[in-house]
Amino acid sequence: MSQPSSRLVELDFFRGLVLLIIVVDHIGGSILSRFTLHTYALCDAAEVFVFLGGYASATAWAALCARRTEAAARQRFIRRAFEIYRAFVVTALLMLLVSAILLACDITAPNLTVTDLDDLALAPAAALSDIVLLRRQPYLAGVLPMYAWFALAAPLALPLAHKKPWWLLALSLALWGLAPLATPWLPHAAGMQWDFNPLGWQLMFVFGVIARAQPVFQRVSAHRLGWIVTLAALATVVACAAWRLSPDAVFDSDLKRNLAWFRALNFLGIAWLTAQTVRLGWTKRVACALPWIGLIGRKGLLSFVAGAVISLVVDSLLYWYTDGYLDVPLGLAADALALGSLMLVVRLSGALERLLPAKVKVSA
Repeated sequence: MSQPSSRLVELDFFRGLVLLIIVVDHIGGSILSRFTLHTYALCDAAEVFVFLGGYASATAWAALCARRTEAAARQRFIRRAFEIYRAFVVTALLMLLVSAILLACDITAPNLTVTDLDDLALAPAAALSDIVLLRRQPYLAGVLPMYAWFALAAPLALPLAHKKPWWLLALSLALWGLAPLATPWLPHAAGMQWDFNPLGWQLMFVFGVIARAQPVFQRVSAHRLGWIVTLAALATVVACAAWRLSPDAVFDSDLKRNLAWFRALNFLGIAWLTAQTVRLGWTKRVACALPWIGLIGRKGLLSFVAGAVISLVVDSLLYWYTDGYLDVPLGLAADALALGSLMLVVRLSGALERLLPAKVKVSA
């Protein structure tokens, strides 16, 4: 699924699209979320988000190495890890602040961080230090610590992806297999868990890295038997959709936390079919027709933090107003409000950047 730089419009488009999906997926009464990936697949937007993170990281690494040096690329990824960590702390504090404001207004909803607020009231220093040390990860902030670790590991993984991709894949599979055993050793406060085990989810990140660094898709799809792989991907997607839509389907949170094998397999099938749409040029035409989605993708970190806040606010207000019952008109209105708010934040940030002096932009 490796693409030349001229095709990065598709990458921005997919990143923006998945960020929009994440927003509505975290609104319980959303109507649009009834038609997103998690409804018809065993995986969801999280797999897409992490895979695209690996793909984008490999793209950025190659560009930095070409323009400057590998040492400069390593330094940039280390800085990026601290930027993501800072975004986690900001997101965690915003989750607490928004929850406190809503509760003060007598608005109650299942996803408000009541436990975290109670602990903060009882022992503020301990609760805040837990956040700083990643031992406490309030609602919707949990994906960012995992991403920070990936950014730190990228200078090791990315050169290996170019020189010895099979070694990287073997190491990644081994870590993924050990992930459930390592869960108790991850830093955590009493009664708290990581939403995403980084040792498990690094497999999805590595898939994205290898897809960008190696021409796997081009070689296999160009082979005379490549159609068999496409047919197998289609069969996998259909079978997983049938299982997901079955009334007997039961899913445990640990299956997502540690990236269960069927989630990864289902995603690979979807990714392969999606790569076919990229090869045929369909995705690029859609991306060019909807440039505002690509804009959200280009401002990924800002979009994620803003989307987390917007999701929590809209979800809580909708739940409070409807008493948790599904209301189609209000659900659609909530979707429009959430997506419109995210687009407004991204556009305002772009306008602010254009107003800032060049020196301020560089230092930021």
